[in-house]
Amino acid sequence: MQIALGRKGDYSVRAMIDLARHYGDGRRKARQIARTMDIPERYLPQLLAPLVRGGLLTATAGPDGGYALALPPTAISLLQVIELAEGPLESPECVLRGGPCDWEGICPAHDAWVGGRAAVARHLEMTTLAELAERDAAIERGDVAPPPVALHPISVPRQGLRDSQQVAPKRRARAR
Repeated sequence: MQIALGRKGDYSVRAMIDLARHYGDGRRKARQIARTMDIPERYLPQLLAPLVRGGLLTATAGPDGGYALALPPTAISLLQVIELAEGPLESPECVLRGGPCDWEGICPAHDAWVGGRAAVARHLEMTTLAELAERDAAIERGDVAPPPVALHPISVPRQGLRDSQQVAPKRRARAR
């Protein structure tokens, strides 16, 4: 069984972690977020629009514009971000879809599945952006040891540039 975020959820969580790490530093440009978190820059405004409408982000247009968290990172849960990006965790389909489900309104796996989904939702609701941002910073510092058992069969290296890796943009020489 695979439990994973779709592309919208993945990119939205990445962007929110970046914004949480820079909370209080002013607005972040889409290109900064995209470069740091390896998100296609053109796609970012579409991804962040539901988070703005949902009250988690502010967006300001113009040369001094950008994105910022509308609430402190401690007040935003991972569940809020995921559900605004991808929709509710609930599914209208029976977990035994495609199987011989001939029960009226409930199947034998219903209670177990609902309980498992509720446990996942509770855990995501208790996880804040502040925690994710701190964990990301600890990983960047090298303070987090790899887990004893591989979480993923194939390791995927981070492609985005950490702030410490980014080169300041070249300033244009002014004509005198």
